[in-house]
Amino acid sequence: MTLNRLKYWYHKASEMGAQYYNAPYRAAIARAKREEDDLFMLLVFSEMMGVPNPASWYCLELQPLLLERFHQWHQRMGMERSPLDHFRCC
Repeated sequence: MTLNRLKYWYHKASEMGAQYYNAPYRAAIARAKREEDDLFMLLVFSEMMGVPNPASWYCLELQPLLLERFHQWHQRMGMERSPLDHFRCC
């Protein structure tokens, strides 16, 4: 076998080993990431929902970037309709 072929098989074996060891934790990591994203969305849109936010000035520039994901977020939080009076997404 050539050196390149050995490197290829070593790389493939390494990937398979990583997948084998990481598989049980994949769901927990995805859930933790989703919860972190939900908290971040709440921080960004909290001032619009009437919750005082000392960092609202810095969050204003993030709102246009997160508006695409706002609909999924408020439904996941258990709100059927948009909690914002002046913003309709449903």
